[in-house]
Amino acid sequence: MNATTYIALLRGINVNGQKLIKMDHLKSIFESMPVSRVRTYIQSGNVLFEVEDRGTDQIRESIESKLKDALGYKVDVVVRTKDELELTVADNPFEEDGAPDDGKIYVSFLSEKPTAEALRVLASFQSDVDEYRVAGREVYIRCRGQYGKSLFSNNFLEKKLGVIATTRNWQTVNKLVSMAGE
Repeated sequence: MNATTYIALLRGINVNGQKLIKMDHLKSIFESMPVSRVRTYIQSGNVLFEVEDRGTDQIRESIESKLKDALGYKVDVVVRTKDELELTVADNPFEEDGAPDDGKIYVSFLSEKPTAEALRVLASFQSDVDEYRVAGREVYIRCRGQYGKSLFSNNFLEKKLGVIATTRNWQTVNKLVSMAGE
């Protein structure tokens, strides 16, 4: 069986001094699992690895369990395959709108596809500064101000959509795609 490249996106670590994890320690936790080619990228909890395809839900559950055992607290994880991440970049709805010159792009990766009702609730919220587009399990956000002041934060999206969300800036998403292809 061939190994598939996965990217684990950890939510809420190394933010405002909370849930601090050094990347070498995080890497060693992953290396203690039955995975190979473990690599991390920056301090926000991005881990690339290879494993025989078992389905992202099973892989996510294994990672969350291992992290809880090793760290003593729960860390929510969103998992994507290399192919899914490449599709996220290719499907950027703001690309044709000249986004690079008109705000910064962020992607909130969701643990699962939101319900139609949750999407209706989210659609009732608009911002004069920022805009978003939902595509499956991703929310693309164009911030014309600072992301930290955006209405469409992780906590907001989680409350409105009823799913786990973790956000990365466009540069990080593209770097992860590049690393996954190496």
